[in-house]
Amino acid sequence: MEMFSMSLHNAGEANLVTSGLVLYFGDMLACTISKVCRLLIPPELVSIRYGIKRSEIGIVIQGVLLGLLIFSAVFKFLIHLWEYFWGANNSESRERKEIWRSLIFLTSLGFIMIAVAPSWMMIVLDFDVHPVLWIFQFIFSEPFKRLSLCIYWLVLIYASVLRFYNISKNSKIERILLRKYYHLLAVLMFLPALIYQPKFLDLAFGAALAVFLVLEIIRVWRIWPLGQLVHQFMSAFTDHRDSDLIIVSHFSLLLGCALPIWMSSGFNDRPLTPFAGILSLGIGDTMASMVGHKYGVLRWSKTGKKTIEGTAAGITSVLAACSVLLPLLASTGYFLTQHWFPIFIAVTTSGLLEAYTTQLDNAFIPLVFYSLLCL
Repeated sequence: MEMFSMSLHNAGEANLVTSGLVLYFGDMLACTISKVCRLLIPPELVSIRYGIKRSEIGIVIQGVLLGLLIFSAVFKFLIHLWEYFWGANNSESRERKEIWRSLIFLTSLGFIMIAVAPSWMMIVLDFDVHPVLWIFQFIFSEPFKRLSLCIYWLVLIYASVLRFYNISKNSKIERILLRKYYHLLAVLMFLPALIYQPKFLDLAFGAALAVFLVLEIIRVWRIWPLGQLVHQFMSAFTDHRDSDLIIVSHFSLLLGCALPIWMSSGFNDRPLTPFAGILSLGIGDTMASMVGHKYGVLRWSKTGKKTIEGTAAGITSVLAACSVLLPLLASTGYFLTQHWFPIFIAVTTSGLLEAYTTQLDNAFIPLVFYSLLCL
């Protein structure tokens, strides 16, 4: 929490992050206490029961995040313990100490994620099988579609990471534009999956969040041999909202796309709501930045960088994307009840908010757009 607070620049961002963490991990604690009470106290003496209906994917994601929370605390304790007993011995080379740190990291991560977190899921949340086995069963229930999607994602990630990182080192392109290429990458990755494999995308977002958290731990602790490489790569795409200690931009982009999908619980009578993050960040924010940077003349304020031309381009691009997306969803069998006027109001309001807000827009704009689409 201390590291996050150092990376958040105002009360709005701090309130959003704190509320989310308290609700999510508070739910884990409440589930655990409820299960312990049911095991230790006779049922007739327990008048209040805690629990909500959870999807299997939701249980897996929650268990993985709890495991990473436990791992970060355990790893820090083990490192301090190791340095206390053996760190004073300077006879070992620096490379050997780095290898020992890496072994502690991998061992503790593997044990917690394979044994501790799955045990919590199976005991507290009554998950029937080991989560790793369930994940393989889930993927191979539709092997061609889901494995093809994984290959498609890996090819996109490899090509984009290699290309954009080389551009960032050898080009004079501004960093803000380089960052927007990753917004476009999010559209290419998530939009087809959300239309044709929404449940698998739910699980993939959880996996991606876990990978980001592990990479951030590796970067912060400089775990050999990837720590310095990850730090150099991530630093190439940071902005003023990131601190030297922790980088939040990639988390905000991922969660900005994922939260509307997770909160929608699949498609409902508002079929555009799961697309709120992809549309507002991947298309609207990207077009607003690119057009505003290249063609923007009229600024919203004397001190700000946002331009009227950029905002107009962002709003227009999202409306154009909706005009393509709605018929596509209708052709795949989804029942559409949304009319164009409320969609126009939602898109315009979100676009104007993006132009004026000083908050972490990757996190706030998708939630506002999602809320307006739900009306």
